[in-house]
Formats: sequence, structure tokens, C-alpha cells
Amino acid sequence: MLTDDLGYAVRSATSPTRVVSLVPSITEALAATCPERLVGATDWCTHPSDLAVHRVRGTKNPDLKAIAALEPDLVVANKEENRELDVQRLRASGIPVWVTDIETVPGALDSLERLFTKALGVPVPAWPDEARAEWDTPAPDPTLEVAVAIWRDPWMAVGRNTFTGDVVSRLGCRNVLGGHADRYPHVELADLDRDGVVVLLPDEPYVFTADDGPEAFSRARTALVSGRLLTWYGPSLVGARAALTQAVLP
Repeated sequence: MLTDDLGYAVRSATSPTRVVSLVPSITEALAATCPERLVGATDWCTHPSDLAVHRVRGTKNPDLKAIAALEPDLVVANKEENRELDVQRLRASGIPVWVTDIETVPGALDSLERLFTKALGVPVPAWPDEARAEWDTPAPDPTLEVAVAIWRDPWMAVGRNTFTGDVVSRLGCRNVLGGHADRYPHVELADLDRDGVVVLLPDEPYVFTADDGPEAFSRARTALVSGRLLTWYGPSLVGARAALTQAVLP
């Protein structure tokens, strides 16, 4: 019996041919690997830009009736991005759901390779090996303190045990909130706006721009970065390390 990343037994077809993805990163990975099997995705699944599948609303509020109408033989979800309640309701309706659990770059690649080979029965494509070679090279000793803002009014940032935090550490940076009790804590602006800290301002989930974000900081240096490169764990990992290093490091 196949089990997903959380150890839940998944009873699905040997090689599912109708797959719905509730995770933007995984949607991109599936579209790059076995696009003919992908029949549904969320409104937030923006890559590839020409993705032509049925939309099933958001990651936190998926349209369960619309998903069922697609008659999927597998739905792919993620522990962090999707609600357990929605996963339970899908399973209760007889729809198999494969839940991923991702907190590090190597863990993401391992999880996706399991999804391909075990759940979908397709060969592993070339891009995970390319990403692994890029990100497995040793990170330099941390020389830069960073904070990663994800929202404002109220301010929120990346805390402990997150995929984004692992990405930051592999760039040779130290997340100043990496020891926080929460994974995505609400913080005061003063917790971020500190001498010697670089505040990363991605364009998702909050869309920080040159006119919305940097002006709030008087002590910390800010860097606008691609949220996709910082938080997605599909094919975007290829080339992301160099692009982020160029954007973040002085």
C-alpha cells in the first residue's frame, strides 16, 4: 500500500491519469513532467503561464464540488498550503489525496521524486537532478542577517522550520527569526527594521513593490525578490540560487 509524506495510505490507480493539484509549486512540477495528466489546479497556480486546466478556486478554499466533477483519480495537496479539513472531506467522498510535507530543499526534491515514481508511476525528469546539484553545494558560512517579510499591516515574517528559511540558509544567510516559536509569526516593524539586517520583500503572498514596502524601513536594508524563487519548490529551483544570491547579497 502506498503512503504519502504523512504516512497516510493512499488507494489510487496504479498510474493516475486525472490529477488535480492544490499546490502551485506542484502544479508547475506536474506541468513540466506529465502535463497530460493534470486536469485541475487552483487559481493561484500561475506557472506555466499557458496552463489550460479547470480551476478549482484557492489553496485554502478549494471548490470541492468542482474537484469531484473532474473525476480525479488523485488529488495532490501539501500539509502547509492546504487545510486538513478539505483533505478529509475529499477522502470522505472517495477521492484519493496524496499530501506532501516539505520544509527543506532536499526534502522537497525527495518528496517530488516520490510523487512521480510512487504515486504517479512516471520517470523522474531531469530538472530535479539539476536542482539538487545546484542546491547541494555547501553554503558559505552565514555572513548576512536577513528577515523575510510575507505580509504587512500587520507585519508577518518567516520563522522556524520553513522551506523558505532553508533556502535562505543555503544562500549563506541567517534568518534572524529562525528561532521564533512560530513558523510565520506576527511581528512588530521594529523586529525587522534593525541595523545590519537585510529585509527580503517578495512579491507573494503580499505583493511588495518598490513603492510598497521599502519605505517602511529606515535602518535595515531591503531587497525586492521573486516570491516564486524564494518559496516555490518545483522547476523554479533550477537557477534560483544564483538569481537570489545576486538579489540578496551586497
